[in-house]
Amino acid sequence: MTAAAAEIGAETIDACRRGDRAAFRTVYTAYKDKVFSIALYALHGNADLAADVTQEVFVKLMNSITMFREDSAFSTWLYRLVANACVDAQRRAKSRQTVSDSDALERLPHPDSHERTFARAETAEVVKGAISRLPSKLRLAILLRYVEELSYEEIAVVLNCSKGTVASRLNRAHRLLAASLAPFRRTHGVAE
Repeated sequence: MTAAAAEIGAETIDACRRGDRAAFRTVYTAYKDKVFSIALYALHGNADLAADVTQEVFVKLMNSITMFREDSAFSTWLYRLVANACVDAQRRAKSRQTVSDSDALERLPHPDSHERTFARAETAEVVKGAISRLPSKLRLAILLRYVEELSYEEIAVVLNCSKGTVASRLNRAHRLLAASLAPFRRTHGVAE
């Protein structure tokens, strides 16, 4: 979380509820990069779709901020908006056309300075690809746990499920990732 996001407090949320544009701007500035990042990973690296989802999330936030009941952290509520928007975007995209995983990965930056940096970048790309091929529910659980570093409780709130379901989804995702990455580990001598 950015330093600005750490400063978002009840006063800012209350100001947003009253329609204070400066307060909305503060929230937007604090969370826009996190929202975009989650959307980008959840949507297979499709930056255009992630930008659309980011915009959709902040419009939804403006229109529904009064529904935030403060029974969880504001960021948890916001991440739930992101997760729902990503699922909706995937449904819409499936009805139009499917973007292949390889096309999405080609749009990601490829750092290539030294051998070690290249090896790390290659590993990162392989892992991103494996994550992008996970079913949506599993991919979101992985992203919220390891990218956003949310607790099981927070993930359960975001995904509207029990902690047991979160644990089950993470366990299943770990098994699928291990199977998917096994050939890469063997050919590149990467430890499990």
